[in-house]
Amino acid sequence: MIEEPDLLHIMLVEDDMSLAEWFSDYLTEHGYLVTLVNRGDVAVELIKTDNPDLVVLDIMLPVKDGFDVCREVRGFYHGPILMMTARDQEMDEVLGLELGADDYVTKPIKPRAMLSRVKALLRRVNNQEQTSLESENCIQFGQFHLDANSRTTLLNGYKVPISSNEFDVLWYLAQSAGQVVNRNELVKAIRGIDYDGFDRSMDIIVSRLRKKLGDDANNPFRIKTIWGQGYLFVTDAWD
Repeated sequence: MIEEPDLLHIMLVEDDMSLAEWFSDYLTEHGYLVTLVNRGDVAVELIKTDNPDLVVLDIMLPVKDGFDVCREVRGFYHGPILMMTARDQEMDEVLGLELGADDYVTKPIKPRAMLSRVKALLRRVNNQEQTSLESENCIQFGQFHLDANSRTTLLNGYKVPISSNEFDVLWYLAQSAGQVVNRNELVKAIRGIDYDGFDRSMDIIVSRLRKKLGDDANNPFRIKTIWGQGYLFVTDAWD
């Protein structure tokens, strides 16, 4: 007897149950196992115990909002988080990304668009796992060391605590060290969508990386911004 493959598990955290059930039915029809949660505090506990493959997280939740949930679970959950907001405010998107969300969508969103974002995030995770199986997945410049197998970052002999999303961006930039990487290329590679001219997600992630890697926020010398072009990972700035 041939065993059926395990379904990818998506946890949908949304207190509007009619909307949640609508999304859940659509995702289930496309081959995912979906768990519905309608409170932020409950979501934290279930994410810890169930360890889903992906979390779709609304911001406006009872007891504990989505920002608090994201902040708390990032201490132990390393899977992708897709944040939803009904408030079309840039600060919601910025704060969500700063707290560790991998992507965000603004309501109202159609199920097909939601499915596309989910697939893009899960595809990225799968690509990461494939990369970790390959050999020679280490990058080193002076006292800076990246290891794709263990997904660790070392600087001056110390481990730098960076998120999975930050590692992806850093790895991509380091692979192109000495060359300018434009925003469209980076957004396409990391988020799976085209850069629309307004997306600030890469700026936010690069800003966090600079802070963690001891770069100068006002005059960066390790990960430079080349105005009008993109980002440059400097090869000789890590001694």
